[in-house]
Amino acid sequence: MIRIFIIFIILFTGCQMERTKVDLLIKDTTIYTVDDSFTKVEALAIKDGKILDTGSSAAMERKYEADSTISLPGRYVYPGWNDAHCHFTGYGLSLNHVDLTGTGSIDEVIKKCLEFRENHPVQWITGRGWDQNDWKDQSFPHKNDLDQFFPDQPVLLKRVDGHAGWANSKALDLAGITTGTTVKGGTVMTTDGQLTGILIDNAIDLVARIIPEPGSREIVAGLKNAEINCFGVGLTSVSDAGLSTKIVRIIDSLHSNNELNMRINAWLEPSESNMETFVKNGVIQNDKLTVSTIKLYADGTLGSRGAKMIEPYSDDPGNSGLYLMEPQQLRNYSKIALENNYQVATHCIGDAANRTVLNIYAKLLEEGNDRRWRIEHAQIIAPEDFYLFGKYQIVPSVQPTHATSDMYWVEDRLGKERLKGAYSYNTLMNLLGWIPFGSDFPVESINPLFGFYAAVSRKDHEGYPANGFIKEEAISRKNALKAMTIWPAKAAFEEKFKGSLEAGKLADLVVTEQDIMTIDESRIPAIKVILTISGGEIVYEKN
Repeated sequence: MIRIFIIFIILFTGCQMERTKVDLLIKDTTIYTVDDSFTKVEALAIKDGKILDTGSSAAMERKYEADSTISLPGRYVYPGWNDAHCHFTGYGLSLNHVDLTGTGSIDEVIKKCLEFRENHPVQWITGRGWDQNDWKDQSFPHKNDLDQFFPDQPVLLKRVDGHAGWANSKALDLAGITTGTTVKGGTVMTTDGQLTGILIDNAIDLVARIIPEPGSREIVAGLKNAEINCFGVGLTSVSDAGLSTKIVRIIDSLHSNNELNMRINAWLEPSESNMETFVKNGVIQNDKLTVSTIKLYADGTLGSRGAKMIEPYSDDPGNSGLYLMEPQQLRNYSKIALENNYQVATHCIGDAANRTVLNIYAKLLEEGNDRRWRIEHAQIIAPEDFYLFGKYQIVPSVQPTHATSDMYWVEDRLGKERLKGAYSYNTLMNLLGWIPFGSDFPVESINPLFGFYAAVSRKDHEGYPANGFIKEEAISRKNALKAMTIWPAKAAFEEKFKGSLEAGKLADLVVTEQDIMTIDESRIPAIKVILTISGGEIVYEKN
């Protein structure tokens, strides 16, 4: 009798237990926490912008009393997506210029520029996004194509990767460029002793530097517009590559005044101002801003044949690409980073560039270190150089859509033999045990699901090629989800406070209408985000 009475008291008092107050309860859904065990739960509780608890819907409702409750049956929840390599500020500013993404011909580019001029009374026409490899005639365009429509207004249009520029005669004249102009780390292209208007890599700066810089007001507007669009596709964190002192200060100010909520890992361009202002004063890290990385450029890109190769290009035998920064420069900045406990993130496309930077890192780092220095893109690697990633814990930071964007023409550039070391994401992941994904937007789309799809399928959105491009280098869906959540956080030393939906971490999450982990592969790119939450606050809601 006494035993029955005790059980009754325990049950009674348990039912009367006071529930803990929380700000938001999300329930009745499938939640991928992306914790170490890759646990799935039905509900989570949020308090003061952080995850307080996770579990079943019934358990969460027993334990917590929420100011707001969101029931999401038939929906799917993931940690907020994190782009490990993009140009967030550049994307925002590009929204004020001609968007040439997806243009199929020179005529289409010209048409977009003319339409832009009608609605924007600007001194310069600038834009980005053309890609001659997508045109029927894959040769570079010519300044004459622009001159006939823009004889008196300067024009500079950057290729999709930003490593080639197409300028008209007015822009070339204003920049003082002639057939005799040379620039280290770049090429002023000529044909038959005449300027073509195509500028490769550092040569673009000869024109770009005379274009009036955007003012603070334009930068702020660009950042806010970029944030709106990125929240709409589920991004809650980004690594913004190569920023000036001015822009980092603006971002910090907007964060401090709660005018910008996107969490930004700001990589510094290697300027004297950044060295004095930031690097020599140590790492900055808070919930919204991390400043701990110097961004360097070893070479150009494959699309413009500026990537530095060990042997010449298969389709351009006299050209093996170029270094944007000399190896000694790369070494000097890497030493500065090491001395100040900063990370280095170096753009490396070609196998020669990758080899050079891997060896620079290897001479400065100890085996098994936890510096998390990065190779950005890690696109073409000689087979004998792969081991350096694992030996020196060098992080391969890759952009899966680059593989499916380049696959139509890359064999022409490299030949079959070198292709064996190209876009080797699965191999690279296995060397380190993890790998972060980015997009390099606006070079590619801001939508992280496009990268997720490219990584797991190795196909374009039309399902080409049927068996996938170098399919053995595909990534599993589980690892691809980690590569856009917890692993980008880890790459930035941020994994302790974001990247997974665990108690104590920031309440950044994204909700989709279908499950990216189980849906038919071909339908992944069409999946829509219906809700994005940052710090426990709804920052995007579909319709």
